[in-house]
Amino acid sequence: MQIGIIGLGRMGANIARRLTRGGHQCVVWDRKPEAVESLAKEGMTGASSPEDMAGALASPRVFWIMLPAGDPTEAMVQQIAAFAQPGDVIIDGGNTFYKDDIRRAKELGEKQIQYVDVGTSGGVWGLERGYCMMIGGETETVRNLDPIFDCLAPGLGTIERTRARHAEDDRAERGYIHAGAAGSGHFVKMVHNGIEYGLMQAYAEGFDVLKTKNSPLLPDDERYELNLTDIAEVWRRGSVISSWLLDLTAEALAGDHDLSKFSGKVADSGEGRWTIHAAMEEAVPVYVLSAALYARYRSREENSYADKLLSAMRFGFGGHVEIPQ
Repeated sequence: MQIGIIGLGRMGANIARRLTRGGHQCVVWDRKPEAVESLAKEGMTGASSPEDMAGALASPRVFWIMLPAGDPTEAMVQQIAAFAQPGDVIIDGGNTFYKDDIRRAKELGEKQIQYVDVGTSGGVWGLERGYCMMIGGETETVRNLDPIFDCLAPGLGTIERTRARHAEDDRAERGYIHAGAAGSGHFVKMVHNGIEYGLMQAYAEGFDVLKTKNSPLLPDDERYELNLTDIAEVWRRGSVISSWLLDLTAEALAGDHDLSKFSGKVADSGEGRWTIHAAMEEAVPVYVLSAALYARYRSREENSYADKLLSAMRFGFGGHVEIPQ
């Protein structure tokens, strides 16, 4: 398939690369000409503007936007909508608030432009590992885009198949789902990121307890100087709390036991707050997810070892940099 990729940052460029490796034709654009030039050298077609991209794509045209949520993505959706033709498709693969998706789908639908929201997880590792995707939009439109999603997804891989699972649609096992109508993809990804906050906070606090077991506040015979690098490594192997986040923790600790390059000022990109708002609207108690979000707010005032580990994990999976000092 032919597809236009707008936004060639940490994830956008690798999405274009994975699609190109899979035999798809990518037309790429970014506000930084050097990013376009770099991918053009890898065999992709560079565009000088979104309008120029439209001219290089065959109808119906598919535009995948991979920009920061909020104003940058909203502005780009509106810019494309101004020249898009009936039947064209706009995909938002960032972390947009799902209610914005619902609004956009209605507005674009009046112009017969299709809108698809794709919650995309995989971070800077997606090029090799593939991307887990949660997709919202009209069934026929999503079905027509399946070659794109299938190429980007991890596939069955080596993960053990779930016992007693019987489903005619095997897309979930291959790493992507059509969650439902417009907004549902980003809603599922939003809750995914809210859970991520909680998991990361649990690891961070647990390792802080381990590290502080050598505190002078404790009796001498109750103090241990524990090797956190070894603990993270052994937990990766056969433990019930093993996970990719723990893999990233082990890697960070192996490189720097004290995490000295991290200040511990932990940012939040919005999805945690949106998850809490959704829980309040649904009257669902989310004690852990709320506490994890508030812990990030607190980290910006005083930092602990747990905060440094949170920063290390965020950098590990997504290349996220800390809040400036």
